[in-house]
Amino acid sequence: MSAFRTAYVYVRGNFAGILSETDEGYSFAYDPDWLASENASPVSLTLPLSDEPYKSKTLFSFFDGLIPEGWLLSVVTRNWKISRDDRFGLLLVACKDAIGNVQIREERE
Repeated sequence: MSAFRTAYVYVRGNFAGILSETDEGYSFAYDPDWLASENASPVSLTLPLSDEPYKSKTLFSFFDGLIPEGWLLSVVTRNWKISRDDRFGLLLVACKDAIGNVQIREERE
């Protein structure tokens, strides 16, 4: 399973895992250091802490839910020239400073 694009997921500013777009759909895996941390918490209730990667044919609903809607989605698609159908691309550009405790980055910091 090869990754087309990768997103680095942060919880409260701490690296928590990797979300990948693959030839089979999507996968999300928690970082082993995050799992071992005393402050570890899941990114969502639908993705509880696990040392096994999650796999899905579609973008996980939690991550899809971070993408803006309405007029803000129109601004994002126009300014970054990204199709509304490119949910992973929208996630990468629009969710760097998402409201809440989860942030999505294109590069690991």
